[in-house]
Amino acid sequence: MKKEGTAKEITDENLRQFVGYNMKRAFLNVRADLADTLEPLGLRMTSFSALAVIIENPDISQSRLAEALHIERSGVVVLVDELESADLISRGRVAGDRRQHALRVTPEGAAKWQEAETAVNAHEAAMFSKLTEAEVSVLKELLRRVRRPEA
Repeated sequence: MKKEGTAKEITDENLRQFVGYNMKRAFLNVRADLADTLEPLGLRMTSFSALAVIIENPDISQSRLAEALHIERSGVVVLVDELESADLISRGRVAGDRRQHALRVTPEGAAKWQEAETAVNAHEAAMFSKLTEAEVSVLKELLRRVRRPEA
């Protein structure tokens, strides 16, 4: 009869040698905590990101927003509908092109952004509290340089 003991701890050191794997593990932790931060505000990571891009780029088209967020145009329609239903953005017509919509933040959207930005700054301060300010700065710069190799 086999005795029940504690299971051997599962390790992932073979994968930890890869930068991409470490980035993935870090992102999963950041994403989970960010979701918990944004949920009480009625936002998700994608709606928060879309709101940020729209605020920074008033009158951006839906197709340009999809491009900026690296999502399918069909997905951006649902996202824009969600933000518009929450009265965070408005859709206006683009002169000369009846098919395009110019996206703009509403006063409610600007207030929601301020609230979310404050909450996300606190989230990041907690998530990266074991890093110095200089290390966080270097990390941001290094991550900005990571690109897919040219084909």
